[in-house]
Amino acid sequence: MSEFAGTEIGTTVQPEQPDQPGYPELSGQRASVQDEFWERYIRLVQDTVIPYQYEALHDRVAGAEPSHAIANFEIAAGRREGKFGGMVFQDSDVAKWLEAVGYSLRIRRDPELERQADEVIDLVGEAQQADGYLNTYFTVKEPGKRWTNLQDCHELYCAGHFIEAAVAYYEATGKDKLLNVMRRMADHIDSVFGPEEGKLKGYDGHQEIELALVKLHRLTGEEKYLKLSLFFIDQRGQEPNFLRREWENRDRVSHWSGRTDHLDTAYNQAHIPVREQTVAVGHSVRAVYMYTAMADLARLTGDEALREACVRLWNNMTERQMYITGGIGSTHHGEAFTFDYDLPNDTVYAETCASIGLIFFARRMLELAPEARYADVMERALYNNVLGSMAQDGKHYFYVNPLEVWPQACTCNPGKQHVKAQRQGWFGCACCPPNVARLLASLNQYIYTVHSDTLYTNLYIGSELKTTLGGTEVKVTQSSKLPWEGTVTLKVDPAEAVEFAIALRIPSWSAAGKIRVNGEPVPVAEVVERGYAVIRREWQAGDTVELILPMEAHRLYAHPNLRENAGKTVIQRGPLVYCLETADNGEPLSSISLSKEGRFTEAYDEELLGGAVVIRAAGYRVEEQSWSGGLYGSTRTAVQPVEVTAIPYYLWGNRGSGEMKVWIPE
Repeated sequence: MSEFAGTEIGTTVQPEQPDQPGYPELSGQRASVQDEFWERYIRLVQDTVIPYQYEALHDRVAGAEPSHAIANFEIAAGRREGKFGGMVFQDSDVAKWLEAVGYSLRIRRDPELERQADEVIDLVGEAQQADGYLNTYFTVKEPGKRWTNLQDCHELYCAGHFIEAAVAYYEATGKDKLLNVMRRMADHIDSVFGPEEGKLKGYDGHQEIELALVKLHRLTGEEKYLKLSLFFIDQRGQEPNFLRREWENRDRVSHWSGRTDHLDTAYNQAHIPVREQTVAVGHSVRAVYMYTAMADLARLTGDEALREACVRLWNNMTERQMYITGGIGSTHHGEAFTFDYDLPNDTVYAETCASIGLIFFARRMLELAPEARYADVMERALYNNVLGSMAQDGKHYFYVNPLEVWPQACTCNPGKQHVKAQRQGWFGCACCPPNVARLLASLNQYIYTVHSDTLYTNLYIGSELKTTLGGTEVKVTQSSKLPWEGTVTLKVDPAEAVEFAIALRIPSWSAAGKIRVNGEPVPVAEVVERGYAVIRREWQAGDTVELILPMEAHRLYAHPNLRENAGKTVIQRGPLVYCLETADNGEPLSSISLSKEGRFTEAYDEELLGGAVVIRAAGYRVEEQSWSGGLYGSTRTAVQPVEVTAIPYYLWGNRGSGEMKVWIPE
């Protein structure tokens, strides 16, 4: 099988050098973002984030933790002397930066950025070993221990990120140097792993190679890369358990903690075969990267058991283990899932990378089946957890995304020190910042999907799409005023009159939507299928579709089993979750509650961090001065009416250190 069974949007581009040998051009669609809200962040990635991260990878950002990433490649390439620095998976930061560069260059050509990337690619190529192996840790620090600790050491994970970077960079520029480097590495991996006699029957402790091999297969048409991806998925969790056997062979020694008495294979989702898994467990990023590959493979191979496993895992994760902001992974112990409805707000983890992986998974589920619930989650994670992880200056980041913050507790309580009240300049484990950059730079890939002759609009982001529907070339131009106003317009321009369908997602946050085609109302309730309003007709050049979605602020409540949020509510408007901050409401936020009957007022504040809709509501504040007891007393403290101000969650932490709270007593 040399092509996807379904159609991807925005993942293909005609290379500038289409006559390069060996790599067939890819058929498909191309969407470009043309949206006032999101273009600001894409420009931020291009103008600030990518250059800043380039300097960080070269250890040239004052006050930030050193990366060592480029230095490691220089040592591995023989350009300099020195010791390996950073995490065992430090190579992946370079790969994700290169991938972000690839997506950025597809949006806007930048000769200087391309020159920098080419120099980094030259360096990476020089660090590759004669047999195709590429990993600076095992080249520089432990050259005799390749493939001996897949549980901990991320060799295949790093390779996967470089494969993704190679595909993105080739599709952007037509340059195949990094692609050839990673084909050699993939071929080396194929010579080491597999079901054949003499090969390792193993898989990486951190999933990533699986989804990357699918991308490499898609680009090159090479069947062996698809088979290798499927092998890694099929092998995970089989008995005898590879990770346990490998651990025993290492005398139970862990790369991270030395000799250990226990190995939790559920942490790597390797406790049982993937098709038998029903509950999201273990490290949350590893889980969603694996689920992404499973969904890819289910679609490509028609494996119904794999598809059913994806649906089960999606349902458990999003209906019982996901935060209202689209965050997943509730504990900092292992950056992991815990159990159903265990979603603490102030000790939360909700790693940025985990929400990005959730978005990857959501997109693949949309390609498996056009169901609006997948796009609803994708939108929730994108607008809240992911966007909120990066400061408005593009140079500071949250690794952890809490729903409640008390700065003193973050400093003084050991159980909360992983939570930060302000974003940091860089991390020793800097997986999140380049992950944000590559997602935002490739945002065009998430707006649409196509099934048969139906165009599904998943995200309401201003954009221009060129595709083929009903056998005819079609251009669709979307104008959107989200997230502040619920007005969306699609202009449809087929090359000639042709019948096909356009499906508009009716978001879960919208009580009802109105649709007009060329000014004529469409009875929405009569055309909704799986959360999309499907409009089938013969389209002609200049046809327009208008979607009007109510954008009123409203309250949401948690399931009764989510004990953390009993008696509390959260404010949401459109796709945005709102929060309280000290800057607007004073301290302590724990003394504030909302009136059950109070109505919301909304106003656009141009002065708030680039402009945002602010919500105000009637509430109450405990009068601390009325307290007459000591630490405890028998008299209830008096309360006074106050006006409560809420801002979009993604903007919190940009006005200095202070308290923050999403769930509010009512």
